[in-house]
Amino acid sequence: MTSRHGPAEITCVTFPSRKCRLGNGTPAPPLVIVGGNGSRLAGSVTPATGDAWKVQGRPWRGRRVANCVGPERPHCAAPAAVSPTTGERPRGEAQGAGDVSHQRTDWISIHGHICHLLIPVLGPQPCFHSEKDRKDGKEQLLRRQESLIAVALSTAQGFVWAGKPLKAIPAALQALRFSSQVFGSDSLQLVPIFLLLAEASAGTGRLRQAAKYLSQAQWIVLQTPDCSAALQSKLYRGLGLFSIAEGNLDQALYHLANDVYLATAEFGLNSVEVSGGYFHMANIFFHQNKMDTANSLYTEVSSLWHDWLLSSLQGHQRMLRARAEASPFSEDEEDVKDGMTEAQREEGMQVLWAVLKVREQGPLQHPGETARVLHALAMIHYLGLDLAKAWEVGMKAFDLAKQLPQQDSLETISHLLELINAQFSHTT
Repeated sequence: MTSRHGPAEITCVTFPSRKCRLGNGTPAPPLVIVGGNGSRLAGSVTPATGDAWKVQGRPWRGRRVANCVGPERPHCAAPAAVSPTTGERPRGEAQGAGDVSHQRTDWISIHGHICHLLIPVLGPQPCFHSEKDRKDGKEQLLRRQESLIAVALSTAQGFVWAGKPLKAIPAALQALRFSSQVFGSDSLQLVPIFLLLAEASAGTGRLRQAAKYLSQAQWIVLQTPDCSAALQSKLYRGLGLFSIAEGNLDQALYHLANDVYLATAEFGLNSVEVSGGYFHMANIFFHQNKMDTANSLYTEVSSLWHDWLLSSLQGHQRMLRARAEASPFSEDEEDVKDGMTEAQREEGMQVLWAVLKVREQGPLQHPGETARVLHALAMIHYLGLDLAKAWEVGMKAFDLAKQLPQQDSLETISHLLELINAQFSHTT
């Protein structure tokens, strides 16, 4: 529920033609009925003055609705609209049957993922009789809230990676809502969420809203003197991407240069965290037909990813050998970590496939660089256990490397193909 002066909506996922009940078991007015799939609303509640409420325009006095539950057990209803800046429902805006499509979008985006987590977080909390129980209860609630935030944020990020920014926004707003409650409205924990919301909003063409999210992220960073260079790097990348969306390429280059500088200061000159800024700068120079500069930056990007993936592959093999020596009868290798996060893997695949397209189809064709990008892609797919794709791309790299005057990479590519083939044999 929102404040006294905010809109309040009674929704209920229950059986068709049954009435919602209030949190205390009192039946809600008969006009407030929802179908069993949660997609149809028969009415909404909007505040009048004092404790007076209007249900579909008819006055109704009584306690505000804290929870709407079905006659048998609580359910999580399809959500109402929320504010794009705070994650709360907007003030003074009644929501009724005309917003069903928005609720369905929200449900598909995030509420289907966090429904089971919302009930213990938003529902009435138990009454504890000792200080220890109260402390344990608060800690348990905090863990549940943090789990909800993690699920919402990862879901939003997944939609952005999948090229579905519109679906990412409701999930990110839920992460923002609960992060604000847990960490505070000026916490650095909110900055990555604001940046994600800005990226998703820009992806849907809502540049004005994206600018607001970026301003909020920038304000938090400026108000925090000890903000890490890593987070500042992400902020500048977000500003750079927004400037690209606006068409202001010179401003974008300025922000991306700051991104590269800060990422280098935090992670080192040869880190993959630096490659993102280089990649977006290369795209700008390519667009401006400055091919020499673009070629140099694309080469740097593929080199950083290739070297890092080669190191990750070697580390992965060492862990496999160590595990085999410790437990020679164990055949389950899926739990072995490759040292790569999901975000790194997704960014690496998107960047490397984009660079490959430039190398194969554009004016910057270079067989040696193309072979290196293909090798890197084969490694990242192998580490992600996509063996079929790893074999396909690895064979392309091998065939191309055989045609090069210098065949230094042929041995490492051949070794990778042996690993892929061995893994195929192990899984079949």
